[in-house]
Amino acid sequence: MTDPKPYPEPIAKPDATSDPTSAPSAPRPGKRRIIVLGAVLVGVAIGYNVVARMDGLWRSTAGDPTCGPAVETAKRLEPLVRGEVAGLTVAKTPLKLPDLEFKDAEGQPTKLSNWRGRTVLLNLWATWCVPCRKEMPALNELEQKLGGADFQVVAINIDTRDAEKPKAFLKDGNLTRLDYFTDASAKVFQELKGVGRALGMPTSVLIDGKGCEIATIAGPAEWASDDAIKLIKAAVTPKAAGY
Repeated sequence: MTDPKPYPEPIAKPDATSDPTSAPSAPRPGKRRIIVLGAVLVGVAIGYNVVARMDGLWRSTAGDPTCGPAVETAKRLEPLVRGEVAGLTVAKTPLKLPDLEFKDAEGQPTKLSNWRGRTVLLNLWATWCVPCRKEMPALNELEQKLGGADFQVVAINIDTRDAEKPKAFLKDGNLTRLDYFTDASAKVFQELKGVGRALGMPTSVLIDGKGCEIATIAGPAEWASDDAIKLIKAAVTPKAAGY
């Protein structure tokens, strides 16, 4: 009976910790500098993102600091928010409105910032909106009574189809005191909606000379009433506010 063939002797594996040839080589000085520089750049990017997020969070909670005076104006007007303008909501935190873009009667582009230095009652309307049509004569009368170097009603039509229909409406209603402005894309509505200031039609926002919200109303108001006239007059303080 033959002896079983013996198993081969196991081959000893080299000890990686003791064999200097198996240890990873140290990075060259130039490569080390690149690694360090990359780490620094990553740290800077992370720090920038953190600061940007904190700044965005601060602005979302504290609002635009340049609009502090508008909030003070809103506080001053709050006792006047009654009667025909009781539906107004005065600003509690600073909010700078988007620099809305639309077109004038000649089809030329214009922006909300073109009214810097003047108090503005911004109104969005459309011919398919029944409350809007009913409100337009009062807005026309408000512009007739108070419109000038310090105040203007800026009524922007957002009809998206027949461009002649809103013009005909203003002409037939003899609403000649209102300048015609339009945005056939209705982007102005979406931008105001994006900052929580357009929930339906009509929408009106009272804006100070720096483009900051003073008060907002969702729905119509009797803008030619004594209540409205008194409130708008109190809001128009261009020289005292330093505009």
